[in-house]
This record gives sequence, structure tokens and C-alpha cells, in this order.
Amino acid sequence: MTTTGKRIWGWYFFDWASQPYNTLLLTFIFGPYFAQTATASLIEGGMAPDAARAQAQAYWGYGLTAAGLTIAVLAPLLGSVADGSGRRMPWIWLFSLLYVVGSAGLWWTAPQGFSILWALVFFGIGLIGMEFATIFTNSYLPELHPDTRERGRISGSGWAFGYVGGVMALVVMLLFFQAGDSGRTMLGISPLFGLDPATGADTRIVGPMTAIWFAVFIIPFFLFFRDDPSRATKRPKLSEGVADLVQTLRRLPQHPSLLAYLGSSMFYRDALNGLYTFGGIYALGVLGWTIMEIGIFGILAAISGAVFCWVGGRVDRRVGPMSVIVSCCVILILTAGLILSLTPTSILGIPLAEGSAIPDITFYIAGAMIGAAGGALQSSSRTMMTHQANPARMTEAFGLYALSGKATSFVAPALIAIVSDVTGSQRLGIAPIVGLFALGLLLLIWVKPKGDFE
Repeated sequence: MTTTGKRIWGWYFFDWASQPYNTLLLTFIFGPYFAQTATASLIEGGMAPDAARAQAQAYWGYGLTAAGLTIAVLAPLLGSVADGSGRRMPWIWLFSLLYVVGSAGLWWTAPQGFSILWALVFFGIGLIGMEFATIFTNSYLPELHPDTRERGRISGSGWAFGYVGGVMALVVMLLFFQAGDSGRTMLGISPLFGLDPATGADTRIVGPMTAIWFAVFIIPFFLFFRDDPSRATKRPKLSEGVADLVQTLRRLPQHPSLLAYLGSSMFYRDALNGLYTFGGIYALGVLGWTIMEIGIFGILAAISGAVFCWVGGRVDRRVGPMSVIVSCCVILILTAGLILSLTPTSILGIPLAEGSAIPDITFYIAGAMIGAAGGALQSSSRTMMTHQANPARMTEAFGLYALSGKATSFVAPALIAIVSDVTGSQRLGIAPIVGLFALGLLLLIWVKPKGDFE
């Protein structure tokens, strides 16, 4: 395999290694577990069940808001420091360590004596590590192939490979660890290592498992990537990073396409994260699903995501990322509206017979659509950023990209939390997602497909 091929596969393996944080922790296993355990804790404290479910969803939203604000403040600054010094690998090592520590710490979230605060602290540490490591590895995308037209294919294939990793991790979790109502896993065995479902150990193991998965599968990335010695000649200096970042921000109005794209992606990625983050919690609270059912839902969504990331990457290479982004936003608006109309006894306002399977089937279909459109949207968004950014300041640009994704990352969780609090309804709580997608779609009108720098 050529050096270029090794670097591309090493880059793919970062997506494979890191994806379980999104798949297992954020969306399908730990997120619903947090909601379930926090709800039980609040009910024990005297809160009514419906109010407790809405409050648990609100706490999750506020925790994500705090982590998102931290990322938003630091991302462009650290990207600027890395570009100025030519050193990216030390940052990737640091944030990889945070990923491992934060996810492993979720083991200490047993229902007995459950601490909402510490659960959110550990989760936030890991999430910050995952997001920052992603910023620095994304900045390598333009360097992976000399032909700019290949960026879409590489990005799509990498995202698809990551989804496959997420599916495999989720399958391992469901087959060997996660117990259903019978006390047995999907394989029909008791959870490995004698993990006791009564203490939530069969679910809490998802934290250490995610940490080990990352530590093992990140190895190919570290084997094939090194900082360029000709660039990595300066010590990182915060003062220089601040000065460079301030200069970049001042020049943003001179690049209206980049500015519009940062604004657009800010809204539609925030909306997508809201769907990912609260989808499992929604199914748990509104449709009454078990964590194992949510896990099966996650496998379907991730498989759909892997397939359509790969397809989307080929479409991106042929027609560019703009068409993929617009199409995906439209699909996600329609899907969010469908979910909003869904209750155990109705769909789109149409009453259903008691015990009808249609709501569950519809939510599975919606999950597949979210996986397909969401995966392709993120992959092509990453490609679009390489066209919009200054090639000489790519890490800083992806820091700004992270800022645009996190500067308002508190908006979707906060709006969902507030609406859930005010209405006391999980279903109505996700309504703001539709408006955020629409805002992102509107701002794309001012984005040039090739950006201002090309």
C-alpha cells in the first residue's frame, strides 16, 4: 500500500475508533440510560412521573449545553495555535486521553446513589475530548489526496467506515452485555463478566467498552500520521494564536461565502445533533421502548448511515457537496415533522387502534432516514468546509467550523429543555429542531459551492 493509501486508511480508522461515543454513549445506550436512571431518581424524590421524564431530558440538555459552550470557546483558538506552531499531533494525543478518561468514568453511574452531576461531568469530559480530536483530524482531509475532487469520496468513505464501526460496537454491546427484560442479551446469554442488571452494570459497561474500543482502534491513525517536521518548528504560543484568530475573525466579512456557510452549518448541525441526542430519549419516554429496542433502532440507523455516507460521497465527488447538503436538510425537516406528529395512539393526527404497531414501525423508518440523511449531511459538510476555508489555515478553519457547530450547540438542547420544561411534554419538546433546519437551509442561498478562496 502506498504512503497515501496508508494515511487515508489511518484517517478512516479515527472515524471507526471515535464513532462509538456518538452511537453508544450520546444516542442509543448511555443517553437513554441517563434519562431512565435520572427519571427514577427524581420520582423517588417525589416528582410526578411525566414531570420527572421531562426534567431528566432537560438535565441532559443542560449538560450538553455546558460541554458545547466549552468547545465553542476553545475550538478556534486551539486550531489557530496549532496552525501557527505546525503541531497537531500533541493536541490529538491530549484530547484522545480525555475521550478515554471521560467515557471510562461512566462506569461509576450506578442507579444506587446516582449522581446526575457526576454523570454529566464524566460524559462532558469525554465529549469534549472526542470533539476536539475530531477537529484536528478533520484538518488533515485536504492533505490526503492531491485531487480536490476526491475529497468528497474520501470524506464519505471515512464517515461510512465510522458508521460501520459504530454498528459493530453496538452489536457487541447488545450481543454480549446489554440485558433485556428476560435478563439475557440478544445472544440469549447472561451479560459477560457476571455484570448484574440490577445495578445497571450491563448498561454502564458501555463507558469502559467505548474507551477500550477507541484506545485499540486509534492505533492505525497514530502509526501513519506525524507532524510535518518542516512546519512543526515553533512552540505553540497562546498569544500568537489569539492574534491570528482575531485577524481571521476580522477578515470574515471579506469572505461572505465562508461566513454564510458557517452560519448555515451552525443551525442545521445543531438541529441534527438535537435529533441524534434526543432520539433515543424520545423513544424511551414517548413510545415506552426499552434500551435494547433503542439499541436495535440504533443498528438500523447506523447501517443506513453507513450505506448513504458511501453513496453520498460518490454523489459529492460527481456534483459537489452543495446538492447533497440541501437534499439532506429537506429530508431531515420532513422526518423531524413526522416524529413530532408521532404518539403511541396516532400519527400525523390520525388516530390509531390501541396497541397498534404503526408508531413503532414509523419510528424505525424515521431512524433509518435520520441515519441516511444525517450521515451524508455531515460527510458533505466536512467536504464543503475544505472548499470554503483558507488552505493555509485549515486547522483554524475547522476550529471555526466547530465554533459554528457549538456556538449555538446549546440552542437545540436548551430549546428542547425549555420547551420540555414549560409544556411538560417530551414530544412537543423536540419542535424547535424543525425551525433550526429551516434556518440552515435558508442561509445556504449565500454560499458559493467553491467558496471565496478558490
